[in-house]
This record gives sequence, structure tokens and C-alpha cells, in this order.
Amino acid sequence: MSTIGVIGAGKWGEALAFAMSEKNEVMITSRTPREWPTFKSLDEVLQCRYLIITVPAQQIAQWLKENFIYDGQKILVAAKGIEASSGRFLNDIYADYVPKENLAFLSGPSFAIEVKQKLPTALVINSDSEETAREFASFFPSFIRTYTSSDVIGAEITGAYKNVIAIAAGICEGLHLGHNAAASLISRGLVEMHRFGKAYGAKEDTFLGLSGAGDLFLTASSSMSRNYRVGLGLAAGKTKEAVCEEIGEVSEGIGTAYALHEIALERGIYLPIAAEVYAILEGKSPRQSLKDLIER
Repeated sequence: MSTIGVIGAGKWGEALAFAMSEKNEVMITSRTPREWPTFKSLDEVLQCRYLIITVPAQQIAQWLKENFIYDGQKILVAAKGIEASSGRFLNDIYADYVPKENLAFLSGPSFAIEVKQKLPTALVINSDSEETAREFASFFPSFIRTYTSSDVIGAEITGAYKNVIAIAAGICEGLHLGHNAAASLISRGLVEMHRFGKAYGAKEDTFLGLSGAGDLFLTASSSMSRNYRVGLGLAAGKTKEAVCEEIGEVSEGIGTAYALHEIALERGIYLPIAAEVYAILEGKSPRQSLKDLIER
């Protein structure tokens, strides 16, 4: 039995702590105390050899700078996104603090509520180190099927990009455009995600598997997804600020949409869906965006 520290007690952090506690001793910490049998201080949790960190992409650089001291820990990153202010991927941010062989990144279709219900789930542990990936994979309970992969950048891109497409899918649903439009949007979103990934050397198989198509189909087709709910709110004419306040949770797709906008401009990558999501977040009419997408 291993001792695992979970940092971040939002819905996903609590779900992972719940799942891991089936085979391991789990400590959990967050800024806000939770009713968890082994809720500990951050200092105590950081002493664990194995850590799962769910701190959001837009906050992690500052959090690491203020809180983290490397002491040989192995880390499973369980957040998804691209830093809006710099365009950096999570693996680049963490690499300033932790050797890459001690880093792994979690990907795949997974709603927290279903994990807590012990419903069958399949996930991918992505790492430059096969040993680290297999170690983290071994900690998961029997109702979660784990695969391992070395395509860290592919998992990063799919995990971040699918949230932007999920916002677009929520807008599509909010405008009552129908199932034909939704299927077209998601499939073209996968093509767009793949185009972006090719620019970074991501592997083809990643986009067709659990990390890519699997996570995209889940996140872009259900109101259980907070990014999908962001799209529903935008379609109703609400501002991004009002939508975020209403949801009350971090929606990584918003920050990622801003990051993709800057990267696309810098690198000349054609990302029409992401571009329109960015424009809508900036106040463009969703119906005008729809018209522009169809007529492009």
C-alpha cells in the first residue's frame, strides 16, 4: 500500500482521492478545509512520495512558485489546460520544478461524479518515464482501466483543446441547432485539434484514442461538463464573467481559448472553431460566429 497526497479538493480532486483510497492510504489538502478522514496541511501532504495535483492551469505556475519544494516526489498532474498569459503547456510549467522522469499527466474521458459512483472508466497515464507511468497506473482501483503512453504533448493538447470545443458544443446546443450540427462541430473539432497537435509533433494515435476522441466526445456532449455549460450560458447572451460566477467552478476552456488565439497568431495555425470561441468570449454574437463559420 502506498501513501498518496492529493492537492486540490475540488470535485475532481475528491473523486481521485476517493478512487485511490480503495488500494492506498490517501491524504488530501486544499485551500478550503474539507470533510475528508485524512485531510492534512499542505506541508504534510508535500512529504508524500506520490502526489496528485489538480490545481488549475491558470493558477499552477504561481502555486508552484509559492508552495512547492522538490524533494524527490513523483507527480501525477490531473488538470488540463494551457496557460493563457504565456501559452505554456503544463509539462513546461512543471518541468521548472520537477524532473520530467518524475512527472505524469492524466488524460481520458472522466466525469468526477461517475468516478465517485464507481462506474467503469478508462484513463491514460502519460509520462516520459514508463516506470513512473506504470507506478501511477498501479494505484488505480479495479473499476478504472488504465493505459500508459509516452505522448505527453499529445495528451496535453487533447486535454486542453477539448474544453474549447466543449464550449462551442454548448453554444451549439444553446442555439438549438440540432444533432446534425453538433456532430459536425465535434468531428471538425477533432480535425482542428489534430491540426494543432501536428504542429507540436503529437502522435496520431493519441487523437483517435481515449485522450483525444474519447475525452472530446464526453466533454462536448453533456451538461455535466462545466465547459459545455459555459457554452450554454454564452448562447443565452451572458458574459463570460456572469457565466463563470453562475457555474462557480473553474472552466479551463476559457483560459485555453485565449492561449490558442495567441498561439494561432504567432505560429500561423488555422483554428477556426477556437477562433470563434475566443471571439464570443470577447463579446461577439454567437449567431454571427455561426454564420462566419458556415461561410468561411
